[in-house]
Amino acid sequence: MTQPAIREIPLTGPGSGPYSITVGSDGALWLALAGSGGVARLGPDGEVRTYRDDPPGSRPLIIVGGPDGALWYTRSGDDRLGRIAVDGETGSVALPPGCGPCGLAVGPDGAFWYAGMNDDTVGRVSVDGEVTSFPLPVEKGFPSMLAAGPDDALWLTLNQANAIARIDLDGSVTLHPLPTEAAGPVGITRGVDGALWFVEIAAGQVGRITPDGRIDEFPLPDRAVWAALEIGAVAHLTPPAPRAPR
Repeated sequence: MTQPAIREIPLTGPGSGPYSITVGSDGALWLALAGSGGVARLGPDGEVRTYRDDPPGSRPLIIVGGPDGALWYTRSGDDRLGRIAVDGETGSVALPPGCGPCGLAVGPDGAFWYAGMNDDTVGRVSVDGEVTSFPLPVEKGFPSMLAAGPDDALWLTLNQANAIARIDLDGSVTLHPLPTEAAGPVGITRGVDGALWFVEIAAGQVGRITPDGRIDEFPLPDRAVWAALEIGAVAHLTPPAPRAPR
């Protein structure tokens, strides 16, 4: 079996803390710099440009491409949603104080949805900057990451509440507790099979939840494999075969 080739590209030096990455409308890669603040652009030619937030200490976490062609990212350090156009023009939207935005996704309604990890909320931000906040039925649940599902809803990991939440566009919430106790769910994404896949960092597992709420969990070969950067590895999972009708 051919081993994949891995190439490492220096970015902005020690302490920049690249945290998440996405492809921009310009075909470049854009990264949130959690350590130094701001974002970096890695062009197809390998050129790296850095754009710092003002003031510093913004602690960007998740960056996504927006329907307006710009890049949007959560600023967990100063409770804002940052925006940068591909030409470098920057701006931001103020969020509720103390929300601590983490995960970010574009919803089926074309708005941005963020996870308020410090105040147990999910927020919606329109492209023109209108903010709406919805409370979650948990306390200190540590909402983490978001993904748009195939059912016109958002799906969210609750790291400390040990559950997956489904949020309708009107803000109504359904909780799905995980079978494994204290699993610590964080990252979540929509799979090619139409289900939502998530990482259980405290259990060394990957979880799968279907839109009707059925949950399956898959232990990784080594329970220490809870994050790619922890042991310098990447895991690949194939969706399970469909279950036979009962």
